[in-house]
Amino acid sequence: MSEALHIVCPHCDAVNRVPRERLTARPKCGKCSTPLFTGHPIDLDQRRFQRHIQRNDIPVLVDFWAAWCGPCKMMAPVFTEAARELEPYVRLAKVDTEREQALAASLGIRGIPTLILFRNGAEVARQSGAMDLGTLLRWVRQQL
Repeated sequence: MSEALHIVCPHCDAVNRVPRERLTARPKCGKCSTPLFTGHPIDLDQRRFQRHIQRNDIPVLVDFWAAWCGPCKMMAPVFTEAARELEPYVRLAKVDTEREQALAASLGIRGIPTLILFRNGAEVARQSGAMDLGTLLRWVRQQL
């Protein structure tokens, strides 16, 4: 019997059990029937952040950004492309630091964009500053 992973739905936040070998088979949420992987980063607020970081068995890469930040705007399409490359083995998410100031402060976000990679609810790596796609993918894969 294969290992089942907990995957949080990017739409309804339900926790799904997915056999590891079925991650690439386009699994759907058992609650809302939408795809568990969309190839796009998901937006997180404080509540959703906690659920996705704590309950996903796959690593979660979070981009802390703000709408007024030029480097954040430059990196947005790179982060979206990285979601297409890294899913279903890594969930990519975004947190708007202007809307979620308390969350950003609790994590010590001092500059943006800042990327934090979480695994099993804990921070495993952090990188500040915009990156091109190749650099971003190499950095994430080195951490895994």
